[in-house]
Amino acid sequence: MPSDVSGVPAPAFISTQVTREQRFYLNLRPRTRSGLTVVCGGWEQCAPDYVVDRGDFPFLSVEFVAAGRGELVLGGRRHALEPGTLFTYGPGVSQRITTDPRERLVKYFVDFSGARGRALLRECRLAPGAVARVALITEVREGFEQLVRIGRRPGRYATRACALQLELLLLTVASSARSADVRSRRALTTFERCRSHLESNFLALETVEQVAAACHLDVAYMCRLFQRFAGTSPYQYLQRLKMNWAAERLHGSHRLVRQVADELRIDPFQFSRMFKRVHGVSPSEFLRLRG
Repeated sequence: MPSDVSGVPAPAFISTQVTREQRFYLNLRPRTRSGLTVVCGGWEQCAPDYVVDRGDFPFLSVEFVAAGRGELVLGGRRHALEPGTLFTYGPGVSQRITTDPRERLVKYFVDFSGARGRALLRECRLAPGAVARVALITEVREGFEQLVRIGRRPGRYATRACALQLELLLLTVASSARSADVRSRRALTTFERCRSHLESNFLALETVEQVAAACHLDVAYMCRLFQRFAGTSPYQYLQRLKMNWAAERLHGSHRLVRQVADELRIDPFQFSRMFKRVHGVSPSEFLRLRG
């Protein structure tokens, strides 16, 4: 029988076809006009016969597949479920969720309500009925884990903290979630390959052309990928990696600004301009703020 930390019986819309679960319930009768109220959430490992078949649902809901495989019919449209799949539903959106009995689903969910919640879903392009693939799987899973920890921790601030964590989680999803169609998934795979190369080799890289050549891509296409999936250009992404590294060097050692600029093979004047453009303060001011 599903339960939460207080031992309150689970509501009827919570499935009992699970082998393991960890859930919390905060407010099962939220005010319909409230800004953003988390109703309940958690994670569950589905039983081999797991089937959820609903024609409607009273709250807004986000579900995220962490492991396993299954099938989703959402608003009459069929989708494959696999690790990294995220989907949303709510009032007026039918859902049918089944698991592959050989690779049972492990998934997170959060149910919520309120005008702010609906607006946030629209802002993140995750309006009820959306299905997306998440690039930042680890970050999204950790976001859900934190939500569950907060929800299961009794206290006067649990409700507010859960709402804030949900908003942060949805923004994290929005930064990495894209359409689940095949072309988008291929583009996302290519982007992840480029980003991984950048993050592993940024100290040796100086130009976008070097990155494109190493990844065997046309420069213009790579720029479009970064704008689409990272919301920035590959050059700006490279600059931020370098300047984050520079800030760590300045903060964690007694190196002079000129020494760090030399390590990056950047003219000190250009280095100062780049540092301020990324961090909002000059390197010398950063050192003063460090105390």
